[in-house]
Amino acid sequence: MAFTVPLPRSPIDGGMARWYEDELGWATVAGPPVQLVTGLRFDVLELPAAAGRGVLRRMGAATGPVALMGRRMRLLVAAGSAEELPGLLDWLEWGGISLDLAGVGADGRMAAPLPPGRGNSGTRGAAVWLRAPVPGREVETSLPALRSAPWGGADAPCLVRLVAAAATECHRVRLLSARPRGPAAQQLSPQRFASS
Repeated sequence: MAFTVPLPRSPIDGGMARWYEDELGWATVAGPPVQLVTGLRFDVLELPAAAGRGVLRRMGAATGPVALMGRRMRLLVAAGSAEELPGLLDWLEWGGISLDLAGVGADGRMAAPLPPGRGNSGTRGAAVWLRAPVPGREVETSLPALRSAPWGGADAPCLVRLVAAAATECHRVRLLSARPRGPAAQQLSPQRFASS
């Protein structure tokens, strides 16, 4: 009796997990979709995409890597930063205000965007890189960190400045979304008074 051996197949994820592990040294969890493990090499600040665009404008090109998934933006920051977020928000006097800003740290996960140069997933709302990580470059030295942290690089943005910008932009987006629109808003326009 002859046994047939099936031909080798490409991994279900198209080698995505292997790219993250081999090229970047990042831990992954297999499965559709591949997940990146946070808290080891990096943490994530997650906020609305509209607020994230404002943060990227304010902070410039040095901020990254940055991913987008649906209407949420994920800014990669130094490992341990998620634990610092509540204290930083209190110190910056944002502690009592409800912001749509969250830190994902130890034991957390984020959906892995397709690696750069591999096209798009074709799935609406799938994770994509806005500012992709660079293979062969140590991620820790390029991520926003507290200046006193040993892993914060000289060229990396300051975590305090990033959190302050993120809180401000989250609050701005929240206020703008609560603003009335339509005919009722037009009735509240300032009146011009004639001088006598």
